[in-house]
Amino acid sequence: MTVTELWTVMPLLIVACGSVLVLLIGAVAPGRHLTTVAVTTCLGAALWTVQFPPVAAAPQLGVALTSLARIFTVLFALAGAATLLLSRDFNERRGIRGEEYPATILFALFGMAVLAAATTLLTLFLGLEALTFAFYILVAMDTDSNRAAEAGLKYLLLGAISAAFLAFGIALIYAATGTLEIVPAMAGAARSVAGRPLALAGWGLILAGAAFKISLVPAHLWTPDVYQGGPPPVVAFLSTGSKGAAVLFLIALLQPAGLIPALHTPLWWLALLSMAVGNLAALRQQSIKRLLAYSSIAQMGYVALALLTGSREGYGAAAFYVVLYTAMNLSAFGAIASLSGKDDLETIEEYRGLGYARPFTAGVLALALFALAGIPPTAGFMGKFFIFAAALRGGEPLLAVLGILTAAVSVYFYLRVVVNLYLSPALAETTANRPTPAEIVPLAATSLVILVLGIYPAPLMAIIEAALN
Repeated sequence: MTVTELWTVMPLLIVACGSVLVLLIGAVAPGRHLTTVAVTTCLGAALWTVQFPPVAAAPQLGVALTSLARIFTVLFALAGAATLLLSRDFNERRGIRGEEYPATILFALFGMAVLAAATTLLTLFLGLEALTFAFYILVAMDTDSNRAAEAGLKYLLLGAISAAFLAFGIALIYAATGTLEIVPAMAGAARSVAGRPLALAGWGLILAGAAFKISLVPAHLWTPDVYQGGPPPVVAFLSTGSKGAAVLFLIALLQPAGLIPALHTPLWWLALLSMAVGNLAALRQQSIKRLLAYSSIAQMGYVALALLTGSREGYGAAAFYVVLYTAMNLSAFGAIASLSGKDDLETIEEYRGLGYARPFTAGVLALALFALAGIPPTAGFMGKFFIFAAALRGGEPLLAVLGILTAAVSVYFYLRVVVNLYLSPALAETTANRPTPAEIVPLAATSLVILVLGIYPAPLMAIIEAALN
């Protein structure tokens, strides 16, 4: 390995070594300082990625620290640090102790970073499955909860099927093109689709596997149960980092040759069904975590709409929305985690009057819900604006209009929670927890991101568009 290759993979090494270090420290000196070590590891990986030049490559290892890889590696590292801070006191309240939790968070981050920097289909697949494997463990980490165990089992079984689809699809792409390098393989697959059914079958299997990863209908059935059963900080990371990595997976495969015409119809229906089913099903939910699960399905439908355009503008809008969605969902589930004591505040009714009893945390939750609804001046409005604008310019006016209509429907169920926070009489006695300093930091940071990018999104959008060139 050359010095350049070593420097290229240094963010990966920092995260991997940090994960091992947490396990070793936990074995000899268990304690809450493990969170400090893990957060420092995340921030160290992010700082190294920011200062290192984007031209670095390690072809022998199948990774390259491109501009887009740098953006998403930093995003995933910061999301991991926020998750660890949100988990610190939450885990203490739930009795989740030990070095396994922070080490597994870092292992998931390692998989995300590998995927972001991958230059071969094999590395791409290994990164995606590494992070998914970590979430199998994290979702079921609360061993005292039967619901968490059920959620972990459902996620494992359906995730194994998804992995099989992806692996078989990549194998067929390799059989059709003779290479695992992403750019020549996907360009060759695009040329081979008309004459060689292997390439088309491979793409179909990959799309089916990716639909599970980002919860597109009809591969969405695991989402409500996993979101409801998993610990809120884990769900925060799962719904942001994991789905962001899966979207990046699709961008990496689509960008070299654009959207193959044969994939237009299935992706069109995946986007439409996800936007419609996600928003309509959320209308009937009484559990706030299930409401946000169906909301997540709809949000990924908007991202699929941007990918459907097959244009650089569409890919840029999708990547931009992933960044915004990370901040929005970290705020929402982070607030739920902060408010939860020994038990989650499960139903929407349990949030009545918390806008006055717990003003900071309730304010963060309300802001996140406004952003998810796409109400200005939040980041969610700008994200949806860029997606629908890309869809209209990309030749998808009907789906864009349908997407706007489903987004309008979503305002009702988001505001229903806000009404309970501020306009409904408070319960006689609330069990909602007060925010701790470790929780205030990430909640304040994500709220600031939501407001800043809602008012001034141009710099980040310009950086992402430049990275896609």
